[in-house]
Amino acid sequence: MTSDALLGSSDLPHQLPRFAEISDDDYGPALEVAMADQIAAIAAITGNPEPATFDNTLVPLERSGIALTRVLRVFSNKASADSSPAVDAVRAEFAPRLAAHSDAILLDADLWARLQVVDGQRSTLEPEASYLVERYVIEFRLAGAALGEDEKQRLRVLNEDISSKETAFELALQADSNDLAVVIDDVADLDGLTPGEISAAAAAADTRGLSGKYLLTLVLPTAHPHLAALTDRDVRRRLSAAQRTRGSRGGDHDTRSIALDILRLRAERAQLLGFDNHAAVVTADNTAGTPKAVRSLLERLAAPAARNARSEQDALSAQAGFPVEAADWAFYAEKVRSAQYDVDLAALRPWFEAERVLQDGVFFAAERLYGLTFAERTDLQGYHPEVRVFEVSQDGNPIGLYLLDLYTRDSKRGGAWMSSFVSQSELLGVDTAVVVNNLNVPKPAAGEATLLTWDETRTLFHEFGHALHGLLARATYPKFSGTAVFRDFVEYPSQVNEMWILWPEVLANYAVHHETGEPIPADVVERIKAAETFNEGFATSEYLAAALLDLAWHELAPEDVPTDPAAVLTFEEQALAAVGLDNTAVPPRYATSYFAHSFSSGYASAYYSYIWSELLDADTVAWFKDNGGLTRENGDRYCRHVIGIGGTRDPLESYEEWRGRPAPIEPLLARRGLA
Repeated sequence: MTSDALLGSSDLPHQLPRFAEISDDDYGPALEVAMADQIAAIAAITGNPEPATFDNTLVPLERSGIALTRVLRVFSNKASADSSPAVDAVRAEFAPRLAAHSDAILLDADLWARLQVVDGQRSTLEPEASYLVERYVIEFRLAGAALGEDEKQRLRVLNEDISSKETAFELALQADSNDLAVVIDDVADLDGLTPGEISAAAAAADTRGLSGKYLLTLVLPTAHPHLAALTDRDVRRRLSAAQRTRGSRGGDHDTRSIALDILRLRAERAQLLGFDNHAAVVTADNTAGTPKAVRSLLERLAAPAARNARSEQDALSAQAGFPVEAADWAFYAEKVRSAQYDVDLAALRPWFEAERVLQDGVFFAAERLYGLTFAERTDLQGYHPEVRVFEVSQDGNPIGLYLLDLYTRDSKRGGAWMSSFVSQSELLGVDTAVVVNNLNVPKPAAGEATLLTWDETRTLFHEFGHALHGLLARATYPKFSGTAVFRDFVEYPSQVNEMWILWPEVLANYAVHHETGEPIPADVVERIKAAETFNEGFATSEYLAAALLDLAWHELAPEDVPTDPAAVLTFEEQALAAVGLDNTAVPPRYATSYFAHSFSSGYASAYYSYIWSELLDADTVAWFKDNGGLTRENGDRYCRHVIGIGGTRDPLESYEEWRGRPAPIEPLLARRGLA
């Protein structure tokens, strides 16, 4: 029997899903019912004999699929954060069916005809309603609504195949990542890691029946955080090789053929839609507009970034006494940083105890900026025992729930992300939101403190920026709720939230030694700030390499996509050499075989979004610094023009209304050490 806990509105606070009542067997039946309900709702719209209006077409269209959205939000999170063989099977079965369901709506000729009629009425509508019509018409057209029936039928097949293969890519990557985790027999080989990291490795080994051994689980990006600390070069090489081998070893978990199939199918779909390639389709419905605009920015940054990385490499090699490899970079970067700036980021971990960072850093900044307070609700249950639930209030009024799932596990995919279970919508009478942040921090043994790395601390602030966006956005229509904005804009608010890590008032509140209670020394903070552009050649180069690979793959026509998996490496080498980023010591942040952003997570042709958004982010940080920083007045103004509007209006128009001009590139160049 289908679970009402999935299909029905929850009676828990803020409509938190009733996770305790949901089993893996409930997802398939619930998806069946929810899809059928939405198709019936669409049929009622198209079968209405009255002339099309906003109220009889767009409003019921927005109301349709409420149950399906509810089911998918719970299921998608389960599949990403705490999967199982049963859940994986449901994903594989329903991926093509959900694609077909979407096409049944987007390619419905009668619905498209009604939308076009309402489009002619936009001048009579309120601004948000008019923008809603505009967005629907654009999205339907880009989805193929204006195609002939034969073309639509081919499009349906392509979409189902793409969806199936994207799911297959993610499942194969997760399986290979788990399989390639590095087993260490002797604790001496882990020299350089903290006691907490070593205990986490021991606990991870225990979960796989490897008692007495140590397991280094893999992370999504190429560079593993342990590479900065492990003193044994052979262990560093083993870990680096495992990271870079994922999905490219042949066998059942090889992702390369899947990726090439996805690329070929996406390219064919793009041409069917009237575009040269997939990148042109994606950028057409983002703030960038065209692949040419994206490539122009990326290539403008590539040459100076590569030049800086070469200079950094020379300094690292001089420190090491031999030419550094990719596996060595992070380790010797810390040594050079320490020598040049007297800053050892790894040694700062005792000041970044996870609970203090969360409560007295992340939450503290949100309280000062937006009047938010957070009360842990131990009476409410998450989808996994490790999930914590906090009720969020603004000026004393509850606005939703924030869930935090901090630790890594085999059932969770790599990386870090935010997603929503419930989004505010005036039309649906939903006043509050429920959001979740997922990270992949190794869990230490019971009783030991969770000490975050510098990057993990940054990641928590970053993902919480997305959470704030989901909690504070206000919209009438579900389509515009929460973080439902352009892909190349969505990273902007999360990047802005990173600025508070080193903001003096925030840092002083959370950066306290977890054993002694001593604050982080002021001179250390000054040296951290002085070293802010240190290693930025590497960081910018590895990111740009991945963004340019994503773009280059999706600029191909179907016939230009290789068929041999062995050709993937050749393509990568040629694409990076063309922009001067072919430095083997600085591999791309993601290579094709484990590029989940591009092949399974919605960032295809859009991995450029991070640097594109950073243009706005760098300008916004400058504004906060010039206007008094961490104040409620500043938070309210930023909220009013950025995170508070959801997707209700063009984001760049709102930004320029606030700043009085477009964002200049100079703050970004200075931040990245490229000025």
